[in-house]
Amino acid sequence: MLATGGERLERMRDGRVVYVGAERVDDVTTHPAFRNGARTIAALYDLKADPAKRDLFSYEEDGERIGLQWLRCRTRDDLAHRMRAMKAIADATYGLIGRSPDHVAGLITGLAMRPELLNELHAGFGDNLIRFYDRARNNDLYLSFAVTPPSGIRDREIYTGVVRDDPTLQVVAEDDAGVIVSGMKMLATGAIFGDEVYIGNLTAIDDKRQNESITAAIPNNAPGVSFWAREPYERHVREEADYPLSYRFDENDAVLVCYRVKIPWERVFLHNNGAWSRRIYIETPANVYQNQQSNIRFWAKMGLVAGLASRMCEANGVDKVPAVRETLGRLAALEATIAGLVAGQIEACENWPDGFVTPNRRMVYAALNWCQEHHTEIIDTLRTLAGAAPLQMPASIDLFADPQLKDRFERWWGTASMPAMARYKLYKLVWDLIGSEFAGRHMLYEKFYAGNSIIVRNQSDREAPWDKFHGIVDGLLGAVPSPGR
Repeated sequence: MLATGGERLERMRDGRVVYVGAERVDDVTTHPAFRNGARTIAALYDLKADPAKRDLFSYEEDGERIGLQWLRCRTRDDLAHRMRAMKAIADATYGLIGRSPDHVAGLITGLAMRPELLNELHAGFGDNLIRFYDRARNNDLYLSFAVTPPSGIRDREIYTGVVRDDPTLQVVAEDDAGVIVSGMKMLATGAIFGDEVYIGNLTAIDDKRQNESITAAIPNNAPGVSFWAREPYERHVREEADYPLSYRFDENDAVLVCYRVKIPWERVFLHNNGAWSRRIYIETPANVYQNQQSNIRFWAKMGLVAGLASRMCEANGVDKVPAVRETLGRLAALEATIAGLVAGQIEACENWPDGFVTPNRRMVYAALNWCQEHHTEIIDTLRTLAGAAPLQMPASIDLFADPQLKDRFERWWGTASMPAMARYKLYKLVWDLIGSEFAGRHMLYEKFYAGNSIIVRNQSDREAPWDKFHGIVDGLLGAVPSPGR
């Protein structure tokens, strides 16, 4: 059943523990650091629950409407339908919410397409996964994940020579009822707005660290669970027009901190198996289903970038200059490129066991690599087109409260192509994408949301048909006569 925005906001008031520095946040839906982000997520749920859009965002099973992000696709048409739903969600947030509700849902859906693998690794764990998948989709849950160990702080001895507990999230005890975990995991993006956090490992685990391989689902308000948020960008924004992206689209990133958190066995999907803790995502459609959402989100973001670039050039009166048209044409070509990569993933879809289909894995990983390689360049192109114009804008729109300042601003800051207020809003929007803290976070996010670029390229290496490529070379060499023939 599709949840509404109001239900989503109510779920966020479930007693979860969120820290901003030393401040404990009791209600993320009303706190000035998070309330607008919470409303953005709620708006996505209202969008999906709109009866007029139910065929776009949902499918019917056993008389219930289920969100498309949970569909285990069996045909190319299924994949295309699922893609259109994800694109509409990404468009609603201009590609700025990376961990939207359809992201981790893709990972769980992919695992649910081959639960027997988890059962083979440990009897009953695949059944646990299916029950969790059914509950998540039937209740339209918003899931986040924390699947990377804390960087740079795994050593037991810190620089002072003090020996400490290993801070990496791991099983510290277990009994007939379940396991107890303690430690840190990153990076739980969007978790403060979600229902549950999925813990696992998207990087390989050494056999000596088997207790870190725990893969499970934890309610966000479970005893001992807390989320330590990075600096929220929205809480410093006085007026939406000053920082329109920071104000509405800060999904926030947080470190998951667990202190003796009890996880019942029925919520565990893998345990004490370092070799398979990452491999389960490759041997099932989990990784490709999850990451296709990332490709689609970047496609939506490219539409925003291209539109902003063109509007800026119009505002500056340079939109007819040949060199500018060339730059704008290149941005338009890049937007079409990612669109083509997404379409190609569906056109060249792959068959999996039990009648399932997935997007083409090579093309998904190629698109991930393309996005990582090009994002910095794309934003720098936007920054070059903007020039110093964003810095010419007043500090805040509150100057309009002063009639004299307002009058002068409207007379002096306006141009023949655009009035002053429109220019102000445009360039504040541009700055929030190229120069603010929000923009800086996105630069970092786009480099690492799918893992280090080495990991992403290794996925392309793994999926490449090297035998086919070698055959091309060997066939050509074989056609070249040897001496004496």
